[in-house]
Amino acid sequence: MFEYGIVGSGVGGSSIATLLNAKGYKVALFEKEPYLGGCSSTFSHKGYSYNTGATTLAGYEDGFIVKEVFDEIGFKPELITTDPAIVIMQNEKVTPRYSDFEKFFQVLNTNYPYSQNRKFWELIYEINSEFYKMSGHYYSNANIFAKVKSLLSFIPLFLKFQKYLRINAYDFIDNFFDGIDDEYLQFLESQILIVAQAPTKEINFFTAALSLGYTFNENHYAIGGLGAIFNGLTKDIEHVYKNSEIKEIKRLPTYFELHTKNNIYEAKKIILNSTVYDSAKLFEDRDIKSYYKKYEKLNNYQSSFMLYLTIKSKKKFEHHYQIIKEELFPHSLSKAVFVSFSDENDNTIVAKGHYSLTISLHTDLRIWQNKETYKAQKKVLQDILVQTVLTSLDIEESEIVHSFCATPLTFKNYINRTQLGGNAITMKNFLPFLPSNDSPLNSVYHVGDSVYAAQGWPGVMLGVKNLKGLLDV
Repeated sequence: MFEYGIVGSGVGGSSIATLLNAKGYKVALFEKEPYLGGCSSTFSHKGYSYNTGATTLAGYEDGFIVKEVFDEIGFKPELITTDPAIVIMQNEKVTPRYSDFEKFFQVLNTNYPYSQNRKFWELIYEINSEFYKMSGHYYSNANIFAKVKSLLSFIPLFLKFQKYLRINAYDFIDNFFDGIDDEYLQFLESQILIVAQAPTKEINFFTAALSLGYTFNENHYAIGGLGAIFNGLTKDIEHVYKNSEIKEIKRLPTYFELHTKNNIYEAKKIILNSTVYDSAKLFEDRDIKSYYKKYEKLNNYQSSFMLYLTIKSKKKFEHHYQIIKEELFPHSLSKAVFVSFSDENDNTIVAKGHYSLTISLHTDLRIWQNKETYKAQKKVLQDILVQTVLTSLDIEESEIVHSFCATPLTFKNYINRTQLGGNAITMKNFLPFLPSNDSPLNSVYHVGDSVYAAQGWPGVMLGVKNLKGLLDV
């Protein structure tokens, strides 16, 4: 019998499984697909390799959570520092997000001249710097007493940032600049959406500031794709079951049965890397289903439309671009498309002289549920995105070697979830309403982007660290 059965090998599942394994616990890690990583995996399509979705590793530097967890595990990934972290392209303006404040600000203030700019971006820089220096807070939802006690640990953070927690980001920004034009607002909004996964009217300014400030930290490109990180991270775990979808979990008096198509595994405790609003389907137990039902309202149906390209080109590209248009892309929720390139010297993920591109756009699952219009919608959006990327980045159509796209329904088939981007921390979904990494359900735990603390590598790793403390390991 396993001490821990971990369902799902995304950032959270793979990390907590490796950490528990390093501490000497007998763990089993289950993954539906033949590769690890979930939304952050690397996969092959007709002989070409691509990152599934998220392509940036943030938070791997001294004093930051990702490196802290990796160091504790004893894992050192093969990385390249990417600076600028992203290049924003809007109309004729090109703004690299350099980690050096003055280098970035010089370009920013030329492209978007506002008298309040320096004060605003210095505030962003300060909030980002100060937040990552704070520690000691944790979050529990095991019972009302544990929740109250854990919330008290946030008092220093609340006191320091309270004036940015009480106002939505849209109003704060508009007030700060005493009115802001649509172009600059969209410049800010599009970057915030990448990280926060929610528009400025729905989140507080503190969350927006951290979203805008992450490029001042070190960001990294993973050689061989993010899948290489998961393979290296979990290499010492004896029991990693790929191609093993957990169909059902049965709660017995002292342990759980985890059922795949062909086998039954036993574990004393389970850790789910599934979304909190989809986890009820794994159980028949009435009490467990009732617990998860209250979180179904958190599902905002937000997802991604993905375009994957392999190109052959002699040009040099940065690792990441965001292309902002004046109108919403059809069948989407956004005016901005995010484009990620493999490194020009990374011949592990793609052949020499080629680039692997992962291109993403926010959309809504419900847009893609009409079978009669599905194929036509897919073709329209694919064609527009291809043209947008080629035109904006000066790529010839003849340089495309391979291309295909994926909708939320595609993700349902492969990674068993349609909602992508995680559970956004909005003004309505903040502490103490956010699901925790523990639960009132005995021996049932969670990691991932739909529970504390947030999405992205740093957010999910904060949850991994939080769960480690709650498990007292």
